[in-house]
Amino acid sequence: MAEELRIPQLGVTMTEGIIGEWLADDGAPIEAGQPLYVLATDKTETEIEAPAAGTLVILGVPEETYPVGTLVGRIE
Repeated sequence: MAEELRIPQLGVTMTEGIIGEWLADDGAPIEAGQPLYVLATDKTETEIEAPAAGTLVILGVPEETYPVGTLVGRIE
C-alpha cells in the first residue's frame, strides 16, 4: 500500500507551504527517514523526511504553493 506525502501543518497558524525543492528524484528508491523535499513557509524552511521506505512518486511541483493537507507525492 502506498504511503501518501501531504503538506504537513508545522505550526498552529500555518495554512500553506511551498515546495522549495525535491531532494530525491521521481522513481528513486527511498529509505525511511531520508529527506524528501524542502517545505518553505513564511517563517522557516524545513526538510520533510520519508515516513517509510519504497519508491518515490512526485506529484507536487517545486516553487508552487499548496494548502496544508495537499497530496504532493507517494511512496510505493
